[in-house]
Amino acid sequence: MNKDARPLRDLDEWEEDLLRRYPDPSAAGDRQAGEAPVAEAIAAGGGGKQTGAFRDYGDSAPARVRDFYRLNHRYQTVDFVRQQRRKYLALEQRRMSVWEALEFLNTLVDESDPDTELSQIEHLLQTAEAIRADGHPRWFILTGLIHDLGKILCLFGEPQWAVVGDTFPVGCAFSDRVVFAEFFRENPDWNDSRYRSECGIYSPAGGLDQVLMSWGHDEYLYHVVRDHLPDEALYMIRYHSFYAAHREGAYRHLMDERDERLFRWVRAFNPYDLYTKSHRAPDVAGLRPYYQELIDEFFPQELCW
Repeated sequence: MNKDARPLRDLDEWEEDLLRRYPDPSAAGDRQAGEAPVAEAIAAGGGGKQTGAFRDYGDSAPARVRDFYRLNHRYQTVDFVRQQRRKYLALEQRRMSVWEALEFLNTLVDESDPDTELSQIEHLLQTAEAIRADGHPRWFILTGLIHDLGKILCLFGEPQWAVVGDTFPVGCAFSDRVVFAEFFRENPDWNDSRYRSECGIYSPAGGLDQVLMSWGHDEYLYHVVRDHLPDEALYMIRYHSFYAAHREGAYRHLMDERDERLFRWVRAFNPYDLYTKSHRAPDVAGLRPYYQELIDEFFPQELCW
């Protein structure tokens, strides 16, 4: 793979970078004793930090991360997103069960990551087990298990910048609350008059269903599982990397009442996504019967990918 395709050491480096921007509030004593992360996130509601509080950490970010976002922001155009949707949303890549997809993702080995030796399955099980321990519904637990399965796009030959990274709408003005927003000036859509206004090609308050999001693992997996999970789970999957919206309060002018209501669940999911990774490996074999039963409850034997 060429240099431009792999600006990060590994896919986990993007998630580690998120922790620099959004450190665990419990580490700073912000969480009350006994308060569940999901309760805290839902209580935050439509908040998020104000624009001026957004971290400008450009000087401290690793060069690899800057290079990643330069590519991501340069190439995620309306035309590229439409091209990827035509390529992948026919769901003709292969047929697999959910557990087969987990094992397939596990072949994506982060050999250069010095901080963890855990597999992709183990990372996903850590998220799901933390949700399960807090007593949340079975669909919520299952969402924790599968939320990153769209990263198999890397195994279909897609570059990292088209798989991971903070997501954002294309087809309208780019928000300065998106990380490394200065790199959007290298995007051809920056100078396209159709896309330069606040709403661009979209209707104000028309809802996110009308919006083309930058292409990546979130949008892809949403389309794979959209017929099988409740709306709350689908929002968690589709928008969990949309940090400019659910953590910074951007793009509210595109949302309708349904988006505002369901984004409370995206915020509820976010702490489990960010703060559950540890060096303690879960017992994959021991946990599989529980999770296989959970998968079978919601999904057919095979899905189209």
